[in-house]
Amino acid sequence: MKNFIHKIYNNRYFLLFILSFAYVQSIYSRITVRREVNAYTFTPEGAFLSLIEIVILFFVINFFLRRWQVSSVFTKKEMVKIFGISLFVYMGIMQLLALAIAIVFNNVARNFNQETFTLSTFTYLLDGFIYGSFFLVYYYYHKNKKHQEQLFVYNQTLADNRINQLKTQLNPHFLFNNLNVLDQLIEEDKDRASNFLNEFAEIYRYVLQATDKKVVLISEELDFVKQYFKLVQHKYGNAYQLKVVGKSDKGYIVPLTLQLLIENALQHNLGTVQRPVCIKIEITADIHVSNNRVAKRNVKPISGRALKNLEEQYKLLANEPIKIKKTEELFLVVIPIISTKKHD
Repeated sequence: MKNFIHKIYNNRYFLLFILSFAYVQSIYSRITVRREVNAYTFTPEGAFLSLIEIVILFFVINFFLRRWQVSSVFTKKEMVKIFGISLFVYMGIMQLLALAIAIVFNNVARNFNQETFTLSTFTYLLDGFIYGSFFLVYYYYHKNKKHQEQLFVYNQTLADNRINQLKTQLNPHFLFNNLNVLDQLIEEDKDRASNFLNEFAEIYRYVLQATDKKVVLISEELDFVKQYFKLVQHKYGNAYQLKVVGKSDKGYIVPLTLQLLIENALQHNLGTVQRPVCIKIEITADIHVSNNRVAKRNVKPISGRALKNLEEQYKLLANEPIKIKKTEELFLVVIPIISTKKHD
């Protein structure tokens, strides 16, 4: 009983619409038949009687929907089958009820002659078609809405899983590259290697925290990338330079985006003190990360997996993808700013 009342409450606006439509239909029928308007024309008992009949129709349709509806997405064949059988059964139920009432009040001959039976059958058919259509439209709307919500949750879950997979790829990538730097520094200068290791430990703490997040504040990422670039200078000195233009107290970015692009510039370009590689991060409506190109002579094959990984994350989290522009002298990546933290 409690569940039934709950269903009525949840569908109260639809039931109110049905009752209002039945009331207007009752008024119209009385005016058409009697060709006069008086107090009786507007009495609501006809509408409530129609509502009882309509509820019976709804139960019939709902019964066949539960019995024959196979897929979550409706086909035209299923709809026609369910609607047609429901109308037929509804008319049969209503005629049986009318017959039972006629027997009780001894009015079978008057209420079930050919003319009356034909008229009542046509009325039930017409009402069944009208109100049955209302019910199916309402039912399919809610079913489709629920299906879309399930699809959204499913796609969101897939996206979350995909993002987590991408992050687990980036995290070891960051660790591996910097351990290589540490290994080289240990051979060259143990004191610098020790300082590098201490700074790296502080930075890696941010990396571990960022792994649990889909997006971070741009200001946080900028602070991190400035610290990270100090590690770069431990090895390369002024052969690689970083310039940050503009700032943003609002907006979000995928964690490690800027670090990855700086690392990409290091891998693809050979900077020297005489001809440094200048990396520029400019924050406007988007984030522009650019560097001048100083190609290495002996370049090892690079998979580009990290940059593709980054592209995948922005496809999943932002409304627009990253843009990559490359000329003989310049390499530029445009990163869209994620406006809200709704993805977290």
